Amino acid sequence: MASSLAERRERAGELAKTLELPQFKGRPGWEFTDLSGLELDRYEPRAANGASAEPLFDLPEDSELPEGVIVSTIEQAAEEHPGLIERHLGSIVTDTSDVFVTRNNASFRETGGSFVYVPRGVVVDAPIVVTAVQSVAGTELARHTLVVLEEGAQAEVWEQQLSASEDLDALFNTVVELSVGDNARLRFVCGQSLSEKSWIFGTHRAEVGRDAALDWVALGFGSARGRVRMETRLNGQGAEARVTGAYASRGRQHIDFDTTQEHAAPNTTSDLAFRGVLGGRSSAVWKGNIIVDPGAQKTDAFQESRNLLISKRAHADAIPGLEIQANDVRCTHAAAVAQVDQDQLFYLRSHGLPESVAKRLVIEGFLSALVERFEQGPVRDVLAGALERRLRTVLDS
Repeated sequence: MASSLAERRERAGELAKTLELPQFKGRPGWEFTDLSGLELDRYEPRAANGASAEPLFDLPEDSELPEGVIVSTIEQAAEEHPGLIERHLGSIVTDTSDVFVTRNNASFRETGGSFVYVPRGVVVDAPIVVTAVQSVAGTELARHTLVVLEEGAQAEVWEQQLSASEDLDALFNTVVELSVGDNARLRFVCGQSLSEKSWIFGTHRAEVGRDAALDWVALGFGSARGRVRMETRLNGQGAEARVTGAYASRGRQHIDFDTTQEHAAPNTTSDLAFRGVLGGRSSAVWKGNIIVDPGAQKTDAFQESRNLLISKRAHADAIPGLEIQANDVRCTHAAAVAQVDQDQLFYLRSHGLPESVAKRLVIEGFLSALVERFEQGPVRDVLAGALERRLRTVLDS
């Protein structure tokens, strides 16, 4: 299988030479992220090298795994479990027209990819934590994450994407493939806290089987600019997905999330909620689409994006969309962009709170709606802690 990986990289490398960067406002999906300042040739592909960085999540990373569970690099798994890699790698993210996906396929190395596999019926109680740290300026880190849960399996996987220094000028290129088998349960949390001088480009896609459930969380805190696609496809009848996203930006950061909820089978459910807090002269765009395929009757889908501007120069766009090709469905969406509520500030200040404290409480209340989507316990506490630390950075800058 190692030779197959090498051949895969070689083919992708040749294809990458023929692809160009998408033009700003010239290609659907790229209307809001200007790539004119990106010189791809400046960034030399290089693997992660084991450098350390301040973790985003306060979770234990060492625990004993049940028999049959695999947590390894993709390269190692290709040597030890070639059948699994052959079957699953590249089976969910198949876009060969995207220059970043193709470059990722061409250049991810031994520590540039993580493979998590949970066999049929196995339940992993403790969270599985995988970490990618980019440490060298002027490089492109191609990160490929493949998570496979077989029928009836249950697991929780947390991935953190970090920079070794706050001023690292680099490019982080990430592909995530999530395969959730029939009647399986996966919680996948992906947190990005890169240097605010770095670029990020991501294509993340999940396929959810019959009566299976995916709980997907995305945190976008770092990077200077870039774009991340998150696509969820509900393949099997009774499948459900909940997608939760949060971002908090400052300075001149630009955050771009493009989400898709595709219902490809009847009686499927999806619920997506994104919230952002924007300070300084930062900007963000969330573009979401619910797709209901022909025959996917009894679909129940919801999406919302809400943004809170804590600076007069910050800007946000929230663009929901629907593509419905079935007639017995319930699909709704909501979007809002607003400044901090002055009536709430006045109320808090009238009770003796300083303006800075009152403003922080209003913002924390805005984000608490996301945290409350999770059950009481370690998950809620870890996410609340990550949001609180990032909010403190944004407000204190």
